[in-house]
Amino acid sequence: MGLPHNPTNVPGWVRSPSFAVKASVTPRGTQSTGGGKIHEVGLIGGTFDRFHAGHRNLLMSALSHCQMVEVWVTVDEIAREKDSRINPWEDRIEEIRQTFDFDSDRLKFHELEDLYGPAPTHNEASAIICTSETISECESINRMRQDEGLPELEIICVDHTMSWDGRPISSSRIRNGEIDREGHCWIPESFESYEMVLTPQVEAELKEPFGQLIPGPEDEPSHAMSEVLKLTEGALGPLIAVGDVTVRTLQDLGRPADVALIDGRTKRQVWEGAEEIDSSLYDSVLKCSSPAGRLTPSLLSSCREAISSWSDQKTSSMIIVDGEEDLAPLLLHPLAPIDSVILYGQPSKGVVIRWCGEDAKKRCRRLLRGFEVSE
Repeated sequence: MGLPHNPTNVPGWVRSPSFAVKASVTPRGTQSTGGGKIHEVGLIGGTFDRFHAGHRNLLMSALSHCQMVEVWVTVDEIAREKDSRINPWEDRIEEIRQTFDFDSDRLKFHELEDLYGPAPTHNEASAIICTSETISECESINRMRQDEGLPELEIICVDHTMSWDGRPISSSRIRNGEIDREGHCWIPESFESYEMVLTPQVEAELKEPFGQLIPGPEDEPSHAMSEVLKLTEGALGPLIAVGDVTVRTLQDLGRPADVALIDGRTKRQVWEGAEEIDSSLYDSVLKCSSPAGRLTPSLLSSCREAISSWSDQKTSSMIIVDGEEDLAPLLLHPLAPIDSVILYGQPSKGVVIRWCGEDAKKRCRRLLRGFEVSE
C-alpha cells in the first residue's frame, strides 16, 4: 500500500484538531449523538505536532468512548516529508503524556509508519475516532475489514476546535505563526486599531538584547553579519532585518533580507549610508508610519503584509517607516512563522540574532500587553 505522501492525510486517521463528539456513525451508516457504548479499545492516529487544544479535546472525546485508546503517531521520517519543523516523535508523545497524566494508563502509543496503520486488521479494536472530513476514509477501512472477515469499527466523529478567527486550530497554522496552541491570536486586539505607547516598564525589559549577540566592530558590520549568515544558513522561515545598517550590510554581502525594515536613520540620527540601500532588490516596497516609542496599526499592517507575501509566494518586501522601526521586532516575532530569523543591530556591539519560536512569541505578546493606548 505504500507510505502516505502527506503523513496527516492517512485514510481513517485524524488529520485536523477536534472539539467534542459530534456523532457516532455505526457500521450500518446511521448516526446517533452522544450516549454511545463504551468500547474496550479505540484507535486514533495522526502527527500530533505542537500538541494543541484541538488535539486535547479530540483525545478527551476518545477517552469518553473507550476504556483504552491506541494512539498511533506518525514517525519522524514520514512526518518531516511534510514539514521539517515537526518535532521529534518522542517529544510529540511526551506532550500528550504530560497533558493526560491522570489518564496516561489508558493511552498506549505506537509508531504509525504506513498508509493505514493497524486499522484494517486490528482484532481488538471496535472503534475508530476521526474528524468529519475523514469519515469516508474510515468507511473504506471498514470495507477492507469486511474483506478480511472482521467486524466493522464504529466510527466516532468529532467537531473541529475553532480558533479566534473561526477557523480550525491546526499544527500547521501554529508552525506558520498564525495562532498559539489554544487558538488565540499572538497580537493583542488593541494594536489593530490604536496607536500604542511604550511604557517605562516595558522599555526597561528591552534594554537587554533579545537573542544571541554576534560581536563585531561597528565600523565593519560585515564581520558580524558574515557569521550571522553562516549560523542562519538553512533556516526555513524568512530572514527579517530591522534597521538600515543591518539591511545595507546584508545587501553588501549579496544576501538581501526577505523582509527589510528601514527608517533612514541609525542611532536616531539621519544616516547617509541609507541612500545606498537598493529598494529594487525587493519584490515590493511598503510604506508606513510609526513614531518613536510607539507601535501603529500602519506598521502592523505592513509587517503582516510582508510576512504573508513571503509565506504565500516567497516574495521579498522592504518596509520604509516614517518614524522609527526599533520596536518592530515586537510585532514581527508574533507574526512570523516558526524558524524565521530576525536580525537587528546592537550599537557599538554587533548584530543580535533571534530565531522565531513559541517562546519568542510568548515574550513579545507579554510585552505588547504592557503597552498603553495613545491618548
